[in-house]
Amino acid sequence: MPLEILTFTVGPLDNNTYLLADTTARQTAVIDPGYDSPQLILDTLAREQWALSSILLTHAHFDHIAGVKPLAQAAPQAIIALHPLDLPLYLDAGWAAQFGFDLPQPPRPQLSLQHQQVLKVGEYELNVLHTPGHSAGHVAFAAPAAGVVFTGDLIFYRSIGRTDLPGGSERTLLESIRSHIFTLPPETRLLSGHGPETTVGEEQAKNPFL
Repeated sequence: MPLEILTFTVGPLDNNTYLLADTTARQTAVIDPGYDSPQLILDTLAREQWALSSILLTHAHFDHIAGVKPLAQAAPQAIIALHPLDLPLYLDAGWAAQFGFDLPQPPRPQLSLQHQQVLKVGEYELNVLHTPGHSAGHVAFAAPAAGVVFTGDLIFYRSIGRTDLPGGSERTLLESIRSHIFTLPPETRLLSGHGPETTVGEEQAKNPFL
């Protein structure tokens, strides 16, 4: 059975939190657990009798890390993974306070992500792509066997990530998209941090920012 992907749209900023499952091995990973996502994820894990092996973060803005602490407390075996260039942002609770949100300090990541690193969800591989521009340590996760890339806040349906926050750069973000996303097959599905899914080909043809 192919890698199963469940999407939870949660929190005040309508974040997409993804649960990836190797249903044969009963191993899962969560990408970007947002506000209100932990209970949904834990209920799914209990219902399906799956184990959570990792918490993978595309970047450290508060809306993408809000669910890390309760998930880590409920599943202490899960490895938290983040690119080291976003660690200062993470340790500042993703700038939650600056945006008027309350977020307890999440537990420190145990795995530093690097470009072209290969992670596993059960028997499935995820390739780490360092895609700065929205933040310095932003990454995307490509699942070649599923024809999917989890793009975080790099690129959206007909839009791109904001670049006006500290560590952001429009030039760098556009280069990340062109180098690491638009070089993929046009049918590759793009699952972003907010909004509906799209494909590489759709965004190449119709994204007004690119």
